[in-house]
Amino acid sequence: MGSISRRGLLVASVAATVLPHQALAQAWPDKAVRIVVPFGPGGPADVYARVLGQALSDALKQPFVIDNKPGAGAVIGTDIVAKAPPDGYTLLMMSNTHTTNETLLANKPYKLLKDLAPVAPVNSSDLLMVVHPSVEAKSLKEFLDLAKKQPGKLSYASSGPGTPYHMAGELFKSMSGTDILHVPHKNSGDARNSVLGGHVHMMLDAITAIAGNVEAGKLRALGTTGQKRSSIMPNLPTISEAGVPGYEATIWLGVMAPSGTPAAVIDRLNAEIAKVIARPEISGAWAKQGAEPMTMAPAAFGTFIKNDIEKWAKVIQTAGIKAP
Repeated sequence: MGSISRRGLLVASVAATVLPHQALAQAWPDKAVRIVVPFGPGGPADVYARVLGQALSDALKQPFVIDNKPGAGAVIGTDIVAKAPPDGYTLLMMSNTHTTNETLLANKPYKLLKDLAPVAPVNSSDLLMVVHPSVEAKSLKEFLDLAKKQPGKLSYASSGPGTPYHMAGELFKSMSGTDILHVPHKNSGDARNSVLGGHVHMMLDAITAIAGNVEAGKLRALGTTGQKRSSIMPNLPTISEAGVPGYEATIWLGVMAPSGTPAAVIDRLNAEIAKVIARPEISGAWAKQGAEPMTMAPAAFGTFIKNDIEKWAKVIQTAGIKAP
């Protein structure tokens, strides 16, 4: 009788733990959810946050409101989320700008993996290396030859220190042994316009944003930055195969929540995001833009973020990059 009682107590104890977890996950959300985008409107994080937010609103029957809070290299918006109640109603749309900031901005008011909890990745896209047509290089090899003959004479644009475009440029310089002048801008649109106007020679830009200018003949593409060729430019070699072996730099996006957000809510969010990005109408549209859906469990996404922090820390330290 005693053993039966103990068994009954064990079952009751497990049920008491599991049922509230399930109930919490089922009850959430019962009001509007805010997705903070710490970048300006129109960029990849903003565009994909709006697609994700609308799809989650439709699926979960509550508004998912996009709130752009740009500034200070994504620190302002990120800090808002880090200090928000950990209840699942404030989320962060983050990118690999956040992983470079961990090294570049040592005095920011939060620590990424301490104050925020990984929820789910969203997608990744290659960068495209483009030059103004006036640059006398029709291929990556010719560009490398030109850069090595004229150290410090060629320039590349970025949307600012520490951004993925800047990090991709510094990684390219380091791995190719070239000296190319970095010209930072306030945002990616300004950087893009500088290259389109011929004021700066080269840029590594999001393929989702710049491919149209290449197709229109306004810029010349020399290579993509992924491990494999892009599905939207299959005839263009990767930078790795065209002259800088092992080179890889992508833009990726993900969702995080304030640290302490219940695991039940994080797990449900992860599952719902995975469902959204698996929809044929969404994954198909993204594929046409050069973006690939990413799916990972929260713990695996945390490991992915940690590894990305370590990768870019080496680039920042090697290049001696300092925050502005």
